Amino acid sequence: MEAIIDYISVNQQEFYIFILAIFVGIEVISKVPTVLHTPLMSGSNALSGVVIVGSIIVLGKTDPANYLALVLGFLAVLLATLNVVGGFAVTNRMLEMFKKKPGKK
Repeated sequence: MEAIIDYISVNQQEFYIFILAIFVGIEVISKVPTVLHTPLMSGSNALSGVVIVGSIIVLGKTDPANYLALVLGFLAVLLATLNVVGGFAVTNRMLEMFKKKPGKK
């Protein structure tokens, strides 16, 4: 427990930046109009693809004895993959709404 407290006190500034980024992200996302949702989802899918590639590279170069890095790398690959698949599914469903149905003009 003491090691965790020491780690937090040494990296206190990074934790503040992380917490601030969370609040700024929530504020920015809440202000996005509905019309921009599909283009932003496509951009998010592209970024998640980059995250997948980057996390695979980092995971491949991680020391096999470093279990924390291996677990975090695996979670990064898994969650980014779920984000890409879910994003494409939502985008596909939204684009289906704009297709003309057969028999209707």
